[in-house]
Amino acid sequence: MAIRMPRIIQARQILKRSLSNGGSTPASMDIPKGYFAIYVGEQEKKRFVVPVSILSEPRFQQLLHQSEQEFGYNHPMGGITIPCSEDVFTDLASHFGAF
Repeated sequence: MAIRMPRIIQARQILKRSLSNGGSTPASMDIPKGYFAIYVGEQEKKRFVVPVSILSEPRFQQLLHQSEQEFGYNHPMGGITIPCSEDVFTDLASHFGAF
């Protein structure tokens, strides 16, 4: 459990930074409380709004770790960017009940 918690805390910090940086933009206004936006895709990025509960899922934490390795904490889209195909992400997220 101690291994997972730092990643969750890091993801929340990234989320807070991205929301505070773009909190007044129209795109961020359509995110309901308890959700956050992420960008998924290998070439072209697609925006998804997912529940924060997904942060506790080990497989999603693996994606966050891959994102950290590829992008660091400087996400080019202004939010969390997940480096996997859209199909892989939607399949994974549907197992978590995110959609």
